[in-house]
Amino acid sequence: MYQIVPVAPGEQQHTAGGAGGSPLKKKRAHEGRPLVLAGLLGCVLVLAAVVAWCYYSASLRKAQLLKAELLDLNKDGFIIHNQAGALIFRMTFRSGTLDLDSCSKEGSNLSCTRSDSGKLNFFIQTVRPKDTVLCYRVRWEELQSKRSVEHAMAYNESHWYGGAETATQYWPIRMQGEEEPQPFITSDVYSNRNAFGGILERYWLSSNATAIKINDSVPFHLGWSEKDRTLRFQARFQDSPFRPPEGQQALPELSYRVCVGSDVTSIHKYMVRRYFPKPVKVPSPEVFKQPLWSTWALHKTAVTQEKLLRYASDITKYGFTCSHLELDDRYTADYGEFDFDPQKFPNASGMFDKLREDGFQVSLWTHPFINYDSINFGVAVEKGLFVREPSGELPALVRWWNGIGGILDFTNPEAREWYSSHLHMMKTRYDVTSFKFDAGETSYLPRQFSTLVPLSDPSTFTRRYTEMAIPFSERAELRVGYQSQDISCFFRIIDRDSVWGYELGLKSIIPTVLTISILGYQFVLPDMIGGNAYPNRTAVGLDGKNVLPDRELYIRWLELSAFMPAMQFSIPPWAYDNEVVQIAQKFTELHETLVAPRVLELAGEVLDTGDPIIRPLWWIANDDEAAYKIDSQFLIGDDLMVAPVLEPGKQERDIYLPAGRWRSYKGEHFDKGPMYLTDYPVDLDEIAFFTWVH
Repeated sequence: MYQIVPVAPGEQQHTAGGAGGSPLKKKRAHEGRPLVLAGLLGCVLVLAAVVAWCYYSASLRKAQLLKAELLDLNKDGFIIHNQAGALIFRMTFRSGTLDLDSCSKEGSNLSCTRSDSGKLNFFIQTVRPKDTVLCYRVRWEELQSKRSVEHAMAYNESHWYGGAETATQYWPIRMQGEEEPQPFITSDVYSNRNAFGGILERYWLSSNATAIKINDSVPFHLGWSEKDRTLRFQARFQDSPFRPPEGQQALPELSYRVCVGSDVTSIHKYMVRRYFPKPVKVPSPEVFKQPLWSTWALHKTAVTQEKLLRYASDITKYGFTCSHLELDDRYTADYGEFDFDPQKFPNASGMFDKLREDGFQVSLWTHPFINYDSINFGVAVEKGLFVREPSGELPALVRWWNGIGGILDFTNPEAREWYSSHLHMMKTRYDVTSFKFDAGETSYLPRQFSTLVPLSDPSTFTRRYTEMAIPFSERAELRVGYQSQDISCFFRIIDRDSVWGYELGLKSIIPTVLTISILGYQFVLPDMIGGNAYPNRTAVGLDGKNVLPDRELYIRWLELSAFMPAMQFSIPPWAYDNEVVQIAQKFTELHETLVAPRVLELAGEVLDTGDPIIRPLWWIANDDEAAYKIDSQFLIGDDLMVAPVLEPGKQERDIYLPAGRWRSYKGEHFDKGPMYLTDYPVDLDEIAFFTWVH
């Protein structure tokens, strides 16, 4: 209720005409000031709340914008979850960050046009090729900067497989130390043990049912960090053997496809069917059934006509079968020639007649080099058949393990025809059955070179070399492969040392065969039984000499080889004693009667499916964590499991049986898997194997 206070006339005049107000008005003005401030503060708070809400709404919209199905993108990388919400894949952008304000979403495409270094073309496209598979096409293409593009893939507590043959091979992949990205190209890992091997593909597979395939167009370099537990994928042209396609700027692009499936086996089957070419036929069944016998580890370059005939005679004498004899280095007078050295092979035609009469077929060693002292060197220079120096004016000289010479340019149709015609001439003149194609790695190309058809990716040279084996593929042998799964011949793993360990030793065979099988190469030749017996790279036997591989090592190697797709001898069993001969006879017979029929059945399926013949345990147990880490056992198909002894001095081993009913080679039954059989006894003349009982 208001109260009226009368004012005296004098006071009223004073108020109207004077500078000061009444004491009461002053008091009211003073009391009203906090109310104004409070109102202003309220307005500010309301405005701030509106701004915050708008910013929050925009952030929500941006967050929704930067999501795809099961994928979240941020400026530093992206992550993928599975249907259950678990994180299964993480990729970090190491070379730059995205400007998220430049990003947009249209349908299943996320795209961005700027990074912290300038303009780019970035997108992630989501594709669902089938109900159980979800794929993401990822591309980061620089439009201004010529620097490298690098993404780092985290292991994410999973196990990874694939990539390349390496000198020290582990299953699953075990990256050691810190390695800056190196060109991912084929190399001879026997001579350079830190390089990537002669068989490689840009493909990796994870126990999290995730797979990644790097695109062919990428100038791809691979590194890793043990500390960060990451694989480093890098695209660059600077300081690199990769070259941009003619007419294009050297702006790097890193693009790849990540696919997620319901389990590791099914996602691998999808990737192989989608991205890998398949062989068009199965090589000679005889090579799967009967051992191949090579002169290399036994005689090296000292092989002669007399030694070859004696070797063949001894094979028959000791009661062994033979798919074919392989006459290795060095039967020619000089490297790069295509006829026999008359000093070492005085009657080559008669020798072949004798071998044929005795039931032997013969293959010959060949390679892509012509040494400068060969009569064919001048011919190749005159015809322009060699890989050349960058100017294209002069042939480039290369150093290989047998000297210095030129290397044939297999992008040149004339060089291909010249080389092939000489092989056909040898085949016709001597009735040669096939050839062992040695080398072919890009590491034997000069650092700077030119070819008739320019190579953006140096490993394309390896592909072109493998094509030379096609006319002889029934019994041909290659040791390199890049996008060569459709070359229907045998792929040999690189030379093994006569040692027990993981560095090109006995323990490396299963991880290497599993790795190249995952890469799509199924017709595997696991190199020579006992290794190559190279000086200083041979386990010392009881005699204290390095002449022969250790006897126990040789026997265990023989037993493992009997369960591989094909067997290859060089050091013969009779170089030891009668017991070794008997063990060898037992296992060559077991290979022919038990293993080869199953392998040939699976080889026929490879033409349609590309599925491995030699399989990891997780192939049939993909929800079993233990199965992902086992590198000393393997499957032939789904139902024959093999567990060789790979340790010196052991006549027992621990064996893991996945879930299911298994029958051992001794007739025992095991029905309560998964289980470990600890210290399972395996005598020196035995290998443990188990059949899955349906």
